[in-house]
Amino acid sequence: MVFRKLMAAFGAGVEVDTVLTNATVRPGEPLRGVVNFRGGGSDYKVEGIYLDLTAVVEVESGDNEYKTTYSFLRQQVAGTFQLAARAEHGQPFEIPMPWETPISAISGHALPGMRLGVRTELALAGALDKGDLDPLFVTPLPAQEHVIGALDRLGFQFKKADLERGTLYGSTLPFFQEIEYYAGGQWRRHFNELELTFIAGARQMEVILEADQRGGFLTSSHDSYNRFTVRYDDPPGSVDQALQRGLEQMARRRGWF
Repeated sequence: MVFRKLMAAFGAGVEVDTVLTNATVRPGEPLRGVVNFRGGGSDYKVEGIYLDLTAVVEVESGDNEYKTTYSFLRQQVAGTFQLAARAEHGQPFEIPMPWETPISAISGHALPGMRLGVRTELALAGALDKGDLDPLFVTPLPAQEHVIGALDRLGFQFKKADLERGTLYGSTLPFFQEIEYYAGGQWRRHFNELELTFIAGARQMEVILEADQRGGFLTSSHDSYNRFTVRYDDPPGSVDQALQRGLEQMARRRGWF
């Protein structure tokens, strides 16, 4: 364990180490772990322990873009307790991950452009001290994984992923994820790029596609959209068909089908 000293401004010298039992988790699953504390030179009254799930989000402001950190879940995992000098204390926790938690890892590999984390906050001496950000890796739900795999089979090539500030219809978070692809296969004739967004729930998810369509003779390129619902108990074949229909409908708007 690697303890980090907190509350230095108050002379407490309390040290903390948060250990995640499952650093890789899916949306809707419980995130488990333990917050370990080591007391400083004196007895202290800890007024609370909080865990803050955070994400790095891209914000557009006029012609400029910048990144900032958003909290998408904050939960108290311990109330008031006495921490004796030099004593060690471990506080187990279990936090249900929001269904809309963005994906940050696929097939055991971190998703480029994504940064999620868990921050431990200690309430002591009437103030709140925030620790460092421990990385959090969220893998796709089986239905999300199937859509991602289907795009790969259709020839789309991963470009990047990021989080954009804003709330989509049906969403509750202040940001949404865009997984961006270069068009491939037969779709290269119709699209330049494709953006994929999921809005997941307990029983089903919304799939949102945004395509940057190629321009034609005397026409310019433009974006088109498609949105469809996938229920988690749908057979895989129906998911493939819904994706195929969505892509065809976007291409058909330019008379290419």
